Amino acid sequence: MVEHIRLSKQAREQLIRLKRYTGLEQWNVLCRWAFCRSLAEPTPPAPAKIPSDSNVEMSWRVFGGRHSDVYMALLKARCLRDGISLEEEAISQQFRLHLHRGIGLLANDRDLRSIRDFLGQLEVSCATA
Repeated sequence: MVEHIRLSKQAREQLIRLKRYTGLEQWNVLCRWAFCRSLAEPTPPAPAKIPSDSNVEMSWRVFGGRHSDVYMALLKARCLRDGISLEEEAISQQFRLHLHRGIGLLANDRDLRSIRDFLGQLEVSCATA
């Protein structure tokens, strides 16, 4: 369904900043975190035309790794919850929207400036779930 994703320049710049804050080197790890951050939001991402104007591109396999089926199941469940069709194009668009929203949320969170802050947020999320 989602074969490849190319990020926007803005998302690339935000990921560079997040890499610097966290010390995480792999784009896909940060993107997984961002994707889940967006899924945790109660509202669906606003429809937007997001440019694919950076040189950061990854396949779904690279994004999801050995848990790619789990990420796809989470995306489909979220689409159903938001009343969005499970057609291939709709799922691809929702993935793109969630990923970019999540990157923006992480990059603009002033309380996230280190890997310790990221892990602290994870502890809070798990405790409230």
